[in-house]
Formats: sequence, structure tokens, C-alpha cells
Amino acid sequence: MMRRFQQQSGFMTIGKNKAKIYVDDEVSVRFDDAAGVDEAKQELEEVINFLKEPQRYTRLGGQIPRGTLLVGPPGTGKTLLAKAVAGESGVPFFSLSGSEFVEMFVGLGAARVRDLFKQAKEKAPCIIFIDELDALGKARGIGMAGGHDEREQTLNQLLVELDGFDANVGVILMAATNRPEILDPALMRPGRFDRQVLVDRPDKTGRVDILKIYLEKVATGTDIDPEKIAAMTAGMVGADLANLVNEAALLAVRRDKSCINMADVEEAVERVVAGLEKKNRLINSEEKEIVAYHELGHALVAMALPGTDPVRKVSIIPRGIAALGYTMQVPTEDRFLMRKTELENRIATLLGGRAAEALIFNDISTGAQNDLSRATDIARSMVKEYGMSERVGQVYFANQQRPAFLGAMGDAGGQYSDETAKTIDAEVRRIIENQYDVALTILKANRDLLVATVGRLLKDEVIKGDALIDLAKSVNLAKTMDDSTKTGVTQQKMAA
Repeated sequence: MMRRFQQQSGFMTIGKNKAKIYVDDEVSVRFDDAAGVDEAKQELEEVINFLKEPQRYTRLGGQIPRGTLLVGPPGTGKTLLAKAVAGESGVPFFSLSGSEFVEMFVGLGAARVRDLFKQAKEKAPCIIFIDELDALGKARGIGMAGGHDEREQTLNQLLVELDGFDANVGVILMAATNRPEILDPALMRPGRFDRQVLVDRPDKTGRVDILKIYLEKVATGTDIDPEKIAAMTAGMVGADLANLVNEAALLAVRRDKSCINMADVEEAVERVVAGLEKKNRLINSEEKEIVAYHELGHALVAMALPGTDPVRKVSIIPRGIAALGYTMQVPTEDRFLMRKTELENRIATLLGGRAAEALIFNDISTGAQNDLSRATDIARSMVKEYGMSERVGQVYFANQQRPAFLGAMGDAGGQYSDETAKTIDAEVRRIIENQYDVALTILKANRDLLVATVGRLLKDEVIKGDALIDLAKSVNLAKTMDDSTKTGVTQQKMAA
């Protein structure tokens, strides 16, 4: 019976680790394959030099960091960098996921950790890479299982192994995670994972380098401009850009083209950002007119206010799951700080669609649901996190820890009184109502232009290019504000 278990289910090897061992000729990834992460590559070059010339570091008594943790948003190339380190070093590469240690049988995870480090010492110098470390290294004491949880035993064994092995033997431990805030503090202390390397979202220069790598793998036309594509894709990571180039290639194949041109890339950007076009969706003429006024309301307010991203396209063709139309705004450069006036103008732009509906039809629809959600999130962050409310003051109220690289997941509640909560809600409402009034005032002053442009949008379904430039020149801002609001806009222009 034991022999049958061994043949069919590997019962006798149940405590062995599942690490995939790559030798030098199998790891073909090099640093040239990882673009847009130059600072991270500089940090990791020390690991490569240590594996190639350990005596250079040990002669002065120094020790290489035992553990290197790659942290950053999903899709930035953390796993790719770890493989590149192994490829550049020419050493065996142990690769596995944090979840592979955790099993239903108690004690197997700890046995796998012991077996992994035993194999690694036999093949030293080598690299152990644990992907998604948060599956294994989550802070102990969290959850219902208590201290005898199988995952916690596995983590305890990993901590012991990290203390027990000599870094100068040549075993380098690397790991990757996009949730460093939930890792156990004992795992992060010096002597274990004592070096953290941030693999952040690429800037414009990084996106250009990444795009060049992926564009070399496909047939491209002469009009392809990586600089222009990088300007259109602010905030995208390497995985997003790879998907973008692939989508453009699929679109070109669908149209029987011999190569990818800029039009394919621009449509791929819209498809990734807004979703798939649904030209066959039947919308009655009344709803189509409401959508047209809604989208042009966004566009006119964005064009009138300073400090907003330029409008590149207005469309009433349905896209994605619920979008009946969309206004495409593309930033001209990467931004890392936002001024208070810019945030207020962004809220006004989001509320422009609802304001246009109210102005033209004296009624409102459900189409502004997403706009209201985003505008409220910005206003609440201004009050609770950025200290941009005079009534609330320069106080930070969002005390709950948010995921560092996964974006805001739900509202972060703080520890404050009911009276303060009431004040916060009142300030959020005040900001929203003030910016709605700004949007409504702009649209009232440009009502004739709004009505005239809707006819063209209903006919062509899309407005972009020169038509948008002419529209932007026609938008009137100077006559739209009363004296007090006009002063604020003048200050915004001077700041911009």
C-alpha cells in the first residue's frame, strides 16, 4: 500500500519542497530585458557582484545582505528582476511561491522550508526566490486560527533558517511582495530581509525604454513614436505596456495590416482604459442625447478650467460594462503632487456631466454615478488626509493603514468624535456643492456652444483632433464667474 501511495500520489515525498530549480543555461533573462527600473537594478548589482566575487566583500569583513525584498505595485517587474539577477550571476535559481509552503497537513510547510535551505546550501552559490511572500510572511496573530496555525509554523521555521545560515556561504534569499505593510516585523528586521528594493511604477523615460523592448518584438510602421505613446500611458506599469502592444498587434491583424501603426496603438490605449467598443448596442435617441450633453459637459468644463488634463477625445459610443460614453483626458506629463485648486478643478470636471443634464433637461439621470463616486473620494481625501479644509484644519484623520501599492480599498476610518465626523461630512458636501456651482456657471455661459456641438457629436459619435482644438478656443471662461469666483480663477491661472 505504501508503494502504491508513493507511485500515485508521492506520499513519501510529501515533505519535499516544490521549488523549481533553474540552472544557468535555463535562466536566459538579463538586465537588458528589464527596463524602466534603473535604480532597482543598481541596488541588485551588488548581489550579482557578491555571487561572482565574494572575496571582494569578505576581505574587509563586510557581509552581503542576507535577504533582499523587492516591493512595488503589481506588474512592475519584480519577478523579472529576480530572474535577471540569476541570469547575470550564472548561478542556480530556486523559484517558488509563498503559497506553495502552506498545506492542509500540519508541519509540511516547515519541512519544506528546511528541505529548501538544505538543497540551496548543497548548490551554493545560488539564489532562492520566494514570490508573493505575503502569503507566507503575514504578521502572526492575525486570523482565527491562533498561534498553532500551519502558516505561522511555516513562518517560524523560515525565521529560524534565516538566522541559521551564513550569508557568506553564497545563498542569497530574494522575495517579492506588493503588500509589505502586512508582513511580520520579525521578518523585516536587519539580519533577515535587511534590504528593501522599491520597484516602482516607471516614469515617462522608463515607459519609453519598456515600449522599445516590446515594440522590437512586433512589426511596426514608420509612424510609431514611443515618446508619444509613453505620454498617453501615464501610470501604466510594464505589464500594462506589454498588454497594450499586444492589443495593438491583435487589432492590426484583425484589419489585415502588415504592421502596427499609431492608430492601432491609440485604439489599444482606449480599449485598455475604457473597455471594448460596443457599436451594436442599441440606444434610443433620447438617451443618446442625454449621453452627448453629459460628455460634452465634462469636456467644456475641463477646457475652461486651468490645471486640468487636456481633452483628447469625446465619444458617445458605449464601451466596457456600463459606460455609455466617455471623455478621454490624457496628462501631458507625470505628476507627483497636486495643488488644492487642481483637485477642485478635477471635481468640477467630474460634475460637469451632471450639471449639463440639469441645465438642458431640468432633470438628472443615473449616468453620473461613477462621477459622483470619484468626486466624493477626492473631496473626502482633501478633508481627511491632505488638510485642505480650513474648518477641519491641518489634521490627518485617516488612521487606518491602507495597502501601499494596491490602491485605496474602502474608506479608511479614523479615531475621532461624532462631532468631528459631522464636520468632515459637512466639509465634503461644501466642496462638492461649490465645484458643482462652478461647473454649472461655466456651462450656462457656454450654453449656445454646448447645444451647437451636441448636434455634431450625435452625428459623428466622436469628436477629436482639430475639432476639439477649435472647441477649446471657443470655450469662454472670463465671463462665467462672478467677482469672487473670478478672483479665485485668476489666482489659479497665476499659480498654473
